[in-house]
Amino acid sequence: MYLNSSHFKQNKAKQFRKKLNPPTMEEEQALQKQKYYWGNTPDEEEYHKLHNIKSSTSFFKSPRGLSLFTRSWLPLTPPRGIICMVHGYGNDISWTFQATPIFLAGNGYACFAIDMEGHGRSEGLKAFVPNVDDVVADYLAFFTSIVNSTDFKDKNLPKFLFGESMGGAICLLIELNKPKFFNGAILIAPMCKISDKVRPKWPIPEVLMFVSKFAPSLAIVPTADLVDKSVKVPEKKIIAVMNPMRYTGKPRLGTVMELLRVTDYLSGKLSDVDIPFILLHGNADVVTDPEVSKELYEKAKSKDKSLKIYEGMLHSLLFGETDENVELVRGDILLWLNDRC
Repeated sequence: MYLNSSHFKQNKAKQFRKKLNPPTMEEEQALQKQKYYWGNTPDEEEYHKLHNIKSSTSFFKSPRGLSLFTRSWLPLTPPRGIICMVHGYGNDISWTFQATPIFLAGNGYACFAIDMEGHGRSEGLKAFVPNVDDVVADYLAFFTSIVNSTDFKDKNLPKFLFGESMGGAICLLIELNKPKFFNGAILIAPMCKISDKVRPKWPIPEVLMFVSKFAPSLAIVPTADLVDKSVKVPEKKIIAVMNPMRYTGKPRLGTVMELLRVTDYLSGKLSDVDIPFILLHGNADVVTDPEVSKELYEKAKSKDKSLKIYEGMLHSLLFGETDENVELVRGDILLWLNDRC
């Protein structure tokens, strides 16, 4: 069903409100000097304590031998459910990504994520994803190890996938690979099909495919700055650019060809999607197409499915929007989870 948009009321007062006009040079310099995305103090561990959660990091050895960086964000009380999270292309699970699992853990959900191959602190050439099927296998192995761990094996907790952009596509591939393993999925502006509006026109895909056979790791694919197109609030653009783990180069040929291949595959599998899901997308998104999300909603055979299209919002719903908009999207996610746990 479609859900009506309504502002989610927070119990805690906001500490500050971001301005919508561009920052001055002095403000920009101050932001660039911040130690963390939330400011200079407290440090990360203290920040987690302030939000009544605990967090840890480790490395996971994937089935193909890659060392992948992992994080967990856990509530201080017994969890209501498990959320297995997948970040988007060029991003990682530190900095701005953390705000969402911190919020969810503070509301009772155990959250887990890894930096995918070639991203963040994980092994691999930066932003090079030569085979998405291997990435899906990595995530499945990690998430299965979490669910089967001694902490959760006998608790029969509901399990949810969570994916942003390219991560949303990976979540759908995980579900198609291992149906019924997860109890639901939260899909944020998923890249489940390359829209005809942004898909390269002939003969560009054919040329890219030919060159990628000989030099798949070449970072030469022309594209606009994704931060500029994804993040609405000027101060938050500065914070996103500050992330030392973020990939800032041009997309690599092999990665682009894999995304084209995988989204072509997914576009023919939309009617096979049978997992309960909530799909959230901004109608001003120019990175992934909200019309494709509507198509997924209409074609999926899931009996429990919800679609939310947010007026005027861009691609980065959970970070790049105004604080009020971020709270709205978070609140819709939390309401959906609470109704199923």
